[in-house]
Formats: sequence, structure tokens, C-alpha cells
Amino acid sequence: MGIKERHSRQKEAVGRAILDAARELFVAEGYHNVSIRKIAEKIEYSPAAIYSYFPSKDDIFFALAEEGFRILFTPEPGRDLASHSDPIAGIRAAFWRVYEFSTLHPEYFALMFLDRSVPRISRDWERFAFVHEGKVQLRALIQSAIDAGQLPSTAAPEWILRVLLTSIVGASVVRLCDRLSPGEDPDALARDTFEATLIGLRTGFGTTFRPGLCPEDTFTHEA
Repeated sequence: MGIKERHSRQKEAVGRAILDAARELFVAEGYHNVSIRKIAEKIEYSPAAIYSYFPSKDDIFFALAEEGFRILFTPEPGRDLASHSDPIAGIRAAFWRVYEFSTLHPEYFALMFLDRSVPRISRDWERFAFVHEGKVQLRALIQSAIDAGQLPSTAAPEWILRVLLTSIVGASVVRLCDRLSPGEDPDALARDTFEATLIGLRTGFGTTFRPGLCPEDTFTHEA
């Protein structure tokens, strides 16, 4: 191994150590309560060394958020949205992926969905354009279900997306925060919650929630 390659690997290892330490601290103590100095102390580096890798604490969060969203939006082979001929089956698979993500990567899920003090990713939306593209594909899948008569024609895809996401994130939070009684199956609760929501949507009912313009939609519109 040459000197240049060794240096590159060492730099990558330090960057990884910074991100891992920051993720652990952000989840344990809350993003707002963690400083660059605290991250540096955890890995026994100086704050100046941290700044040589990441210009700010927000940049550390954005790097972690990008990792998390790429994990979430990268399906296993054969499990992409286009692989489902039935739109409803594709919708189930897409939202169940969110729940699986919360079980397999709970620290990323907590940081991305639960901490209110983290910066909005809309501040660096070009970096997260793939997230917007993923939502566009999901809205298109929902629209396909509407066109096929599987969901009400009066419902907007964005409204359906918000309602289904709320149901699966809620079930994920109950599991993550250990709010179940002994013997209760969190996976079964998540499935039942999602199916009950989906059946309700398919049956149709008077709605009161009106989705606004998402930050990424605003970014795209302004671009």
C-alpha cells in the first residue's frame, strides 16, 4: 500500500469515526445539546481536527442525513417500486420499507424523524435531490392506484402519502420508544395500523387535512 493510499484510508477512517460518534451523541443527548468539542472529546481529537473534515456541526448532520436517506431510498434487488405490477402492493412495500428502516437503523431514524432541533435538509436541497425524486416516484405510484380505481379519485396523492407515512412512522415510534406492553408484537401492530389506514383510504371518508407545499417542492419550484 502506497503512502497516498494509506493517507486516504486514514482520512476516511477518521471521517467515519466523527460521523459515528456524532450520530451516537445526537441521538443520546439531542442535536441541540451536542457541540463540536463534545464530538472531539468522544473520539479523542481536537475540535480543530473535526473542523478540517466538516466546516460545522450542521455539515455533520447533513452527512449523516444523506447516509440515512440513501439507505432508506436504496431498495434491495427486486424490491424497487417498478417491480410491482399492482400499485397497492408497491405502496405497501414502499411504506413497509420505512418501518424496516426504523428497526434496522434506529439511530438514523431517530435523528431524521424525531429530533426537532436538527437543521432542515431543505437548506441543502441539491444534495438531497434524490429524496425529492423518491417522493416523486411514490406520488406517481399512488396516482397509478388512483387511476386503477384502487384509491378514491377525489384524494390527492400528496394527501394519501402524508396519511400513510404518518401511520407507519407512528408505529415505528411506538416500537422505537418501547411503548408496548410485554408480549405485544410491534411488527404486527405496525402491519395492522398501516392496513387499517389503507382500508380507510380505500373506503373513502370526509377529509379535513390539507397538505401544504413541501420544502423540496418549494426548492424545485424556485429552481
